[in-house]
Amino acid sequence: MKRNILIILLILGFLMAIAYFIRSNSTSSIEYDTTTPFTSSIQKTSVVTGSVIPEDEVEIKPQLNGIIQNILVEEGDEVLNGQLIAIIKVVPDERSVYAARAQVTAAKLTVENGERQIKRVRELFEKQIISQQEYEDAELNFDTAKENLIAAENDLEILRKGSVAGSSTANTNIRATVSGTILEIPVKLGDQVIASNNFNEGTSVATIADLNKMIFEGQVDEAEVGKLIIGQDLKISMAALPDKEFDAKLKFVAPKGTEEGGAVQFKIEADIIIKDDIFIRAGYSANGSLIIEDKKNIMVIPEALLQFDRKTQEPFVEIQTSNQNFERKDVQIGLSDGIIVEIISGVKMSDQIKIWNKTEPIKIEPEESAFDEFREDN
Repeated sequence: MKRNILIILLILGFLMAIAYFIRSNSTSSIEYDTTTPFTSSIQKTSVVTGSVIPEDEVEIKPQLNGIIQNILVEEGDEVLNGQLIAIIKVVPDERSVYAARAQVTAAKLTVENGERQIKRVRELFEKQIISQQEYEDAELNFDTAKENLIAAENDLEILRKGSVAGSSTANTNIRATVSGTILEIPVKLGDQVIASNNFNEGTSVATIADLNKMIFEGQVDEAEVGKLIIGQDLKISMAALPDKEFDAKLKFVAPKGTEEGGAVQFKIEADIIIKDDIFIRAGYSANGSLIIEDKKNIMVIPEALLQFDRKTQEPFVEIQTSNQNFERKDVQIGLSDGIIVEIISGVKMSDQIKIWNKTEPIKIEPEESAFDEFREDN
């Protein structure tokens, strides 16, 4: 009886082994495709965010303190150098006016005294009691006193009216100092303005810029700033003009960076080449694309073929030695654009490289619908 049971168990074990062997052999083995390196060029570009601004912006400021009496232009108007922009009404300071009056009074007294002295000196000179040098010195002092009186009276008139009578230019008239477009008028009628001086930068009445000379201004990370070259080309795209792209030339890279969000950024400027039929407004947001590195006719492979050692993180590929037999080869990589990568050493142009990450198509079984379930149940 025991012998029969043992024979049955052996037969069952043999049948199970045959079934496992057949099942394992029925599974298809994976066959890997291969590819070879090829020659190509790689450009590594960097996109810089920034804005388009005029090359030069000029702020127009008054020469005297006062109140805006009239504004003759509007934002967006084209103006010429010397064109009248606004007129201010002078509001004199009482203390300054009083001091100017006192200087006029003192100058008048000096003139009156000098007039009496010159009469006495002239009489003495005619009697040959004093020398000609003394007489000329007295005349010079009298003439100087008269000039001081005129200057004091002019100062008083300027304080009161803003200009001297008979002057070709009035300080109350605010004129454009350059030709261009009025970008901004930050004041309105009745606003009080302050003249620029050593202690105050003054009130800006208008901002003028030439919109035909625009530059791109952006920030570049410190990791890329060392690769920039003055004069290199950029491509500028603007959100306001999505269907247009502009050429530009790099003209400035800041010698000192500023820290922003834990990273050091360097300001760059580039001259934009603008066609006559295109109008660009100041302040457009823009992106500048510039080439950081450019290599031509180099050996490359698709970056997806690279594998990385789990311990050392060094890159390697698998080279086919015979049919579906592969050997690991460590490689040295260079420039990459995210799609292809430069191979410096490790493989040859004739090597067959394993495509290790090729995926098989997934077979999706059709799901049974609720209608089919209902039909089967009924």
